[in-house]
Amino acid sequence: MIVLQNTVISDDVRDQFFVCNLEKCKGACCVEGDLGAPLEEEELAILEESYEQIKPYMTGAGKQAVEEQGLYIKDWEGDYSTPTINNRECVYAVYDENKTLKCAIEEAYNDGKISWKKPISCHLYPIRITKYDDFEALNYDRWGICSSACNFGLDLGVRVYQFLKEPLIRKYGEDWYKELEQVMDEQQPEKA
Repeated sequence: MIVLQNTVISDDVRDQFFVCNLEKCKGACCVEGDLGAPLEEEELAILEESYEQIKPYMTGAGKQAVEEQGLYIKDWEGDYSTPTINNRECVYAVYDENKTLKCAIEEAYNDGKISWKKPISCHLYPIRITKYDDFEALNYDRWGICSSACNFGLDLGVRVYQFLKEPLIRKYGEDWYKELEQVMDEQQPEKA
């Protein structure tokens, strides 16, 4: 366990290897699971403000699901997430020409239509954040659909926190990430 400012980080974030391999998994994380992507409360307003720019990138089924369910849903625990289409893919997921799932939000961002890249939970995956009163716990989420990403990360020698540098900086800031790198360098295990 690594304690850094107001975060507690599991050792797996330091020890495990990971690089998304969309050619292999085809974006399965946008389909699998029991809910859509977790959303932070401050992201709800961003989604509302950005929806008209995101909408042209969405599928017809995605737009229909938003009309029926709304831009986001509140689950049984009081947490927010993106709606899904028939309890499967996220309403904001779109297939490209290779049948790989992409994010309509991110596509709008890439085209300069909005300034929000995508929900931080998606950007940070495979790290999942649990919020407590005084700190946030960052845990590595092991999921079989990501085995190709684990193998790819191992082949490239890229650990979870290194792969997620951009979203970690987006979430916690440049100074936090620099401090994380120092701690990780001091505690770095041997390559498996």
